[in-house]
Amino acid sequence: MLYDISVLRGKEYTSLRLDAISEQMAVNHAKSLGYTVFSAKLVADSWLSRFSRRERFPLMLFSQEMLALLEAGLNLMEAIEALAEKEQRPEVRQTLQGILRLLSEGQPLSTAMEAFPQAFPPLYVAALRASEKTGGMPESLKRYIAYQGQVEQVKKKVISASIYPAMLITVGGLVVLFLIGYVVPKFAHIYEDMGNELPFLSQLLLALGGFIENHGATLLTGVAVFVVSSAYLLSLKAVRSRLMELVWRIPAIGERMRIYQLSRFYRSLGMLLIAGIPIINALKMVTGLLAPALRVRMLAASEQIRQGQAISAAMELNELSTPVALRMLRVGERSGMMGEMMERISSFYDEETARWIDWFTKLFEPLLMLVIGFVIGFVVLMLYMPIFDLAGSIQ
Repeated sequence: MLYDISVLRGKEYTSLRLDAISEQMAVNHAKSLGYTVFSAKLVADSWLSRFSRRERFPLMLFSQEMLALLEAGLNLMEAIEALAEKEQRPEVRQTLQGILRLLSEGQPLSTAMEAFPQAFPPLYVAALRASEKTGGMPESLKRYIAYQGQVEQVKKKVISASIYPAMLITVGGLVVLFLIGYVVPKFAHIYEDMGNELPFLSQLLLALGGFIENHGATLLTGVAVFVVSSAYLLSLKAVRSRLMELVWRIPAIGERMRIYQLSRFYRSLGMLLIAGIPIINALKMVTGLLAPALRVRMLAASEQIRQGQAISAAMELNELSTPVALRMLRVGERSGMMGEMMERISSFYDEETARWIDWFTKLFEPLLMLVIGFVIGFVVLMLYMPIFDLAGSIQ
């Protein structure tokens, strides 16, 4: 959420716009930057304001640069100072300067990062806090970079697989609209002058084209209102959650989404366990990554584990595993390498998801082309059917 903060720094009275999960977090953030806070006000969360929000903190790039500087021999303060000096974006520079200020006051890095929740998620802070106790911050950064790289790889596969079908649907839809909105009315005028009786389907098609020609401005306005209304509804969290629930009920797609969610869940949980976070605390941190339906099951599994039940048994009872994952969890319990085993489970899920995406793409794209070709061919055939009838009657 966005907050307007009225502040004083030195003799300058100004205002800041900060993104935070609560008003108190926004006030603490402003104070950590060296400002005296007078008031904080929540900015109305309209769908237009979502497009004007500032860019996210480049956490992946920050981690990679921090790792390179630490491995080069710089200490923590020197590394963050170097990153702040080279940074050109004001918001990112302010965040790094705020961290430096808290570090100079004696705060550990994880505590300093907690003051900036819009930049550093709880998973990241927890992993670094565990590394502060063991002195293995470079190793923790490497694990996060590898974790984020795997997550981004799966996202890229999903996005790349959806680009071509989206282009087909867009181009096919524009062609159909051009035929119905421009070509069909032209043919309608020709057939009216001919005065011949037309086939029933051709009459319907020409009537539709005439209606679009006569009421084009009204229809265009209606389409614009529909697009704006859809964009507003999709900006509402409750609407998006409801749509996702409906998608989850589709048998094949819902199961794939469940596998994808479990992959993120096990990868995040494995990273925290390797970093030394206790299992109960780690489960609390990663529960928010799951969809609402799985989140309820995860809370039940967490309570069972807290009562002493085995992790594999709790996951099985709450349907948070597959047969292969269940066997791997049991191996992890026997070997004491549960974190590493969860990362292997996630990798297995990612490979399964990639195979399904490839299979679905190879099947869906030809079917989509057939449907678009059928629709366009049907429109053209209905346009030329009277001409074919006329040619037959002349012969």
